[in-house]
Amino acid sequence: MLIGEVARRSGVSARMLRHYDSLGLVRPTGRTESGYREYSSEDIRRIFHIESLRSLGLSLREVGRALDDPGFKPSELVDDLIRQTLDRIAGETRLLTRLRRIDATEPADWGDVLQIVALLQALGAESAGKRQRAALSSVAEVTVPVEALVEAALSETDPNVAGALRWALARSADDGSGLALLAEGLGSPVAEVRKRAVRSIAELPSDEATALLRDALGNSDIVVRRCAALVLGTRGTADAVPTLIDMIVEDANDVDAADALSTLASDPELADQIATRLVDCLAHDTVGPSARRRLTQALADVPGAKTSRALADLSQDEDPAVALTATYVLGLRTAR
Repeated sequence: MLIGEVARRSGVSARMLRHYDSLGLVRPTGRTESGYREYSSEDIRRIFHIESLRSLGLSLREVGRALDDPGFKPSELVDDLIRQTLDRIAGETRLLTRLRRIDATEPADWGDVLQIVALLQALGAESAGKRQRAALSSVAEVTVPVEALVEAALSETDPNVAGALRWALARSADDGSGLALLAEGLGSPVAEVRKRAVRSIAELPSDEATALLRDALGNSDIVVRRCAALVLGTRGTADAVPTLIDMIVEDANDVDAADALSTLASDPELADQIATRLVDCLAHDTVGPSARRRLTQALADVPGAKTSRALADLSQDEDPAVALTATYVLGLRTAR
């Protein structure tokens, strides 16, 4: 079969067939009566083998080695091809994400495109200062897709930059996608990502964010639960009370937890519930002396007759420190 017929039937151009010939990959082994070089059925079979291997991403040099080296083992080369393909996919995915984020800003001209590209690049810069400036300017200068801010916030290790990103997130226009990504962050297998996610949600004032924080009270990560409880306490969510009391017992941000309980206790109905829980906790044998003193101190800012009665009883407590604290707090309440 002559080169033109081979090209037509195989789909490989005559020019490429000549290139294969020059490289020694496949050379016509026959001759016509007129002296033209002719491809045999074995030559054509080799052409299809070459094309099959090229479809896997092998270079022509690798194809030649695979076909001609009896000792060639494909496993290592295939592993390399897998890694290279994964790298290309990751690169293309990053590019697609960036293009979608640029498209989401609805740029009016190429100036807008260049500005958003520069800002997205700055959010991923090695310099913490550049990242912080990018976070701050994302609100003032150009609208950055909230997904980009969330991605940056969940990966940021510098506390100053992280604060700037949370500030930017709190002021960004969010259609719900940002909160959805932060909710995914709460379920991350990486503890630091979970912590960044709950801190970011904590600075969002929306009802949807509050609902996420309420769900976070059941998170398996104690840091997430505690952060959510502190914020929910300031937002008047009674569900946070058990976690806040546990924080006081365990001496984990106990002052902030007591302040949050005080805010919740401004509701008279909640005040009695909080007082009851604190008193019940004080009665547990497993609660140590220092924890009992912290619980007694927490009663100080819980209004109501139930709290006053509890403090009166505690003023006679067998632990002198608890009794002294209760007596002092009672004196303050009487003086008001």
